[in-house]
Amino acid sequence: MERTRTRAGAAVFLMLILGHLGNALEVPLDPKVLEELAQPPTITQQSPKDYIIDPRENIVIHCEAKGKPHPSFSWTRNGTHFDIDQDPKATMRPRSGTLVVDISGEKAETYEGVYQCTARNKHGAAVSNNIVIRQSRSPLWSKERNEPIRVQEGEALVLHCRPPAGLPPPIIFWMDINFQRLPQSSRVFQALNGDLYFSNVLKEDSRNDYICYARFPHTQTIQQKQPITLLVLNLDAVNETVAALFNETDFFSDGSVEERKPTFLIPSGSSSSKMVLRGQVLELECITEGLPTPEVSWSKLSGEFPDKRTSIVTFQKILRIVNVSDADAGEYRCTAHNRLASIHHTIRVTVKAAPYWITTPRNLVLAPREKGQLICRASGTPKPTINWAMNGIPIENSPEDSNRKVEGDTIIFEEVQTGSSAVYQCNASNEYGYLLSNAFVNVLSETPRVLTPANQVYQVIRNNHALLDCSSFGSPIPKITWFKDSQSSTLEGDPYMLHENGTLEIYVAQALNSGKYICVARNTLGIAENHVYLEVKEPTRILKQPKYKVAQRNMNVVFECKVKHDPTLIPIMIWLKDNGELPDDERFLVDSDSLTITDVTENDAGTYTCIMNTTLDHDSASAELTVVEQPDPPTDLELTDMKPRSVQLTWIPGDEHKSPIHKFVIQYTDSLHDHGHWHNLTHVPGSKTTAHLELSPYVHYSFRVLALNAVGLSDPSNPSHMYKTNPAAPDENPSGVKGFGTEHDNLMILWKPLSGLQANGPGLQYKVMWRQKDVDKNWTSVTVANVSKFMVSGTPTFTPYEVKVQAINNNGIGPDPAVVTGHSGEDFPVQAPNSVQVLVLNSTLAEVHWEPVPPKTVRGHLKGYKVFYWRERSLHKHNPHRVEQQFLSFSGNKSHGMLPGLQPYSLYLFNVRVYNGKGEGPASSNLQFETPEGVPGPPSFLRITNSNLNNLTLEWGPPNDRNGHLTGYILKYQQVNNSNELGPIEELALPANKTSVTLPNLKYSTRYKFYFNAKTGQGAGPVITEEAVTIMDEAMPSRQADIATQGWFIGLMCAIALLILVLLIICFIKRNKGGKYPVKEKEDAHTDPEFQPMKEDDCTFGEYSDTEDHKPLKGSRTPSNGTVHRDSSDESLVDYGGGDGQFNEDGSFIGQYSGKSSIRETAEAHSPVNTTTMNSFV
Repeated sequence: MERTRTRAGAAVFLMLILGHLGNALEVPLDPKVLEELAQPPTITQQSPKDYIIDPRENIVIHCEAKGKPHPSFSWTRNGTHFDIDQDPKATMRPRSGTLVVDISGEKAETYEGVYQCTARNKHGAAVSNNIVIRQSRSPLWSKERNEPIRVQEGEALVLHCRPPAGLPPPIIFWMDINFQRLPQSSRVFQALNGDLYFSNVLKEDSRNDYICYARFPHTQTIQQKQPITLLVLNLDAVNETVAALFNETDFFSDGSVEERKPTFLIPSGSSSSKMVLRGQVLELECITEGLPTPEVSWSKLSGEFPDKRTSIVTFQKILRIVNVSDADAGEYRCTAHNRLASIHHTIRVTVKAAPYWITTPRNLVLAPREKGQLICRASGTPKPTINWAMNGIPIENSPEDSNRKVEGDTIIFEEVQTGSSAVYQCNASNEYGYLLSNAFVNVLSETPRVLTPANQVYQVIRNNHALLDCSSFGSPIPKITWFKDSQSSTLEGDPYMLHENGTLEIYVAQALNSGKYICVARNTLGIAENHVYLEVKEPTRILKQPKYKVAQRNMNVVFECKVKHDPTLIPIMIWLKDNGELPDDERFLVDSDSLTITDVTENDAGTYTCIMNTTLDHDSASAELTVVEQPDPPTDLELTDMKPRSVQLTWIPGDEHKSPIHKFVIQYTDSLHDHGHWHNLTHVPGSKTTAHLELSPYVHYSFRVLALNAVGLSDPSNPSHMYKTNPAAPDENPSGVKGFGTEHDNLMILWKPLSGLQANGPGLQYKVMWRQKDVDKNWTSVTVANVSKFMVSGTPTFTPYEVKVQAINNNGIGPDPAVVTGHSGEDFPVQAPNSVQVLVLNSTLAEVHWEPVPPKTVRGHLKGYKVFYWRERSLHKHNPHRVEQQFLSFSGNKSHGMLPGLQPYSLYLFNVRVYNGKGEGPASSNLQFETPEGVPGPPSFLRITNSNLNNLTLEWGPPNDRNGHLTGYILKYQQVNNSNELGPIEELALPANKTSVTLPNLKYSTRYKFYFNAKTGQGAGPVITEEAVTIMDEAMPSRQADIATQGWFIGLMCAIALLILVLLIICFIKRNKGGKYPVKEKEDAHTDPEFQPMKEDDCTFGEYSDTEDHKPLKGSRTPSNGTVHRDSSDESLVDYGGGDGQFNEDGSFIGQYSGKSSIRETAEAHSPVNTTTMNSFV
């Protein structure tokens, strides 16, 4: 138990910093270190200087201290030793200086006095403050009889409280007999001394229960004064009473209360003074009387009130300044005024100060022969006196020490010696109080020790500063140096900074700063070191921040938050809504890098923040979600300012749901003509809530309003009341009036009828009017109803007419209608064009000219002219005769036109006709023209009919379209190698009468490409192409057989056979040993149809199966037309297959293989070269 308390006391031992000479030592808080260090006593707890005790409880005077060894305690009372052992009522708590006095059966006054505690061990003595013990007192009110107080209405009054003196002073308040506080105001209020003041009394102030209460806070008791009765006399009642007694009509001249100027009650006169101590509360009181009640205000003549420390309370009667400072001294003015006068009172405030610390002496821990100093500086008004003591004895009475020098408020130590530890007391006092402080000087000799845990790992984020601790202790103070990894140089200068406490700081940590750091602490007594490690991590950064979202209700929203962080740190993603937790709702789905909100509601709107936390840093980003939807429908539709043709419509907008309303759409329905169908009438901007509506007559209107925002239209509002307009004559006539004929002797008049809204009244009819333009002066008319057309018969053909249609109803006729010109019906034209001519421009183009017909013969709207033409025949006798009639139209009043796309070397016939809306007129006489020669068309065919070893035969047919006299043919050809590259072109001119040619001296087994076209005197026609291959040389097998008889070839074959024998022997040996080829399993699983493995039983090569004969050879490609081409073979496919081969018209091979088995046998019989040849085909 004792050891536990010692450790607890040591843990409280905070930062013992030395004075200002620079060699001070700080004692660490490590309990293991503290247990080993000697320490003079230090007072840790004591009772207040002014200690008021409750006589009903034991007296407990606190005194706690710490030190090594643990201190012993003693007390003095009234300056003399208090022998606790001789007083049976007094005891001290174990291992404590706290004094406990049992006053049961004793009077507390016996133990009143001034107490002081001393804590002592072998290194010094510390003393407590002088603790003044006084008993609290709450005396009873003296017995008294209060006579009723009578006062005339309007007079000033003071009800005195005069409570008994208590310790501490009581708290005063006024209440009635029912323990309810008496109401106070600027007229009736309580002064600081507890008296109740009336600036002037009123009749309602009369009562018999004015009671003053005194509450003594220490004993929590309340004393009550006898109730005071107040009678307020009214002057009218006084007059009546006196008049009855003295038979006078008016004893007082006037029954009204006389007004008075303000007068100061507290303080009196025009000026006063007040002293206050620094740090206390200044209360200035200004109490006045007068009628009417004076108003009070405050000002400071020598400056401004301190804002945060000043208050004016009790209905402006008291000015209060808390925590008074020297600046609060000066003159304060109280001003009281009513409508009769204004008076002033000046209070001069002086501020005194009990002693207060400027520099408190602080404990010193020094090594032998070090220097130090204790400084004790205090201030006050008047200036306090500084007195020093050592171990509780005035320093002048203490043993002399040549290494110690006292200079006023400072003690200077020079080369302290072991054993000179002591506790020094500084006392600063003036007439208003004192301050007492203990500070020890502890002389220690300790080797260095590093207190920072070994191998501690520090982690920081790149570009941040890093702090590596090296907390140490020793006496003298150790010097700290740092090293990194295996480097021998100390770490100092940029980027390092060494702090006084040994901490190494790296201003901007980078990856290269990671590693092991060595801290070395050394003093004159020894050396110690410690290793720590620094890891520099990559910062956490949000790469893709969430973006502002606007979403409609019931939609899904995704906030993305992609983060990059150091891979060695564990990240934690947190999402917040409006800086709080996300709602506990399954609609909020948090993923590794996103937040999804499904079925968004209005309550989901707000600010969403993603925070990525690691153990070292964090990054965050926010985005706002706005939830919008279509507006609520407008409400409270009202019609005002109703006129025959207009009305004012107003409404109240619905909730816009965070999407501003762009406009309001006003719709109407006509229950008279179109009941149940709503139509748009107009729209107004979203900032307006009223619309002026123009109306039509004879309509039963109902209106509704829709609001439109960015989301869409709201639901319609409820309909307004119906508004009926009176009928009127039509305001407009039918639109779309037309006049035209359907036959050559009629005129059809059409119009678009008016709607029910346009009718303006019942009985709608139409007055149809017409006359022949420039012939008739009078209008012919007819009135019709419920129709939109009228037929006029017996009109001349295609004659202009003027027509108009007017609306009529039961209330009158419409405005004068507009006149529209139309024509009666058309008929076929009666005349053909004259002076028709043709100009042949080239073999495919001709230009036709004609003379336009007279307009009267058109008998309708002139649409244009048509040229009908056809090819009668070719001018070449071999071409067939065909007639294909076609025409070209030329709109408008044209006199010529072009005929493109003609066939060269042909005879054409043509004629010209005019046409109108009815149709075509008669044709002009047929004329003819011939087109000159042109280039011929492509030859009708080109094919290879015979293919030999070194020659080919080509056959062709003449062009179907010779387009003139053929003058010959052009044949070009070139070789095509294995990579489809073309060789040089050979050209051959052929006469026009030939249809075949044989090309000699070609290269065997070679592909050729041919280009063939015909020509006339105008040039060559288009080219057709074909390809063919010459056959293989038949002498090739015999040449191969000749090679087999050569000596070099026989030697080569023997070497190959010997090599195969060696391979067979190796295979046999491995088989007997149970060996197996490593790739055997792969070969079994992936058999290549073109690669046959050796048979396992006899190590011979396998043969192809029959089914594989139909598979294409590896590396071969078969064209879609079935032709097999080859890259570099000396044999033709025909010879190889053993059958007949032929080529189709485009030169591709169409022969069939025959006898596939014999082909393979033949190929194998020749040599392996044949297989290579087969693999060369592409």
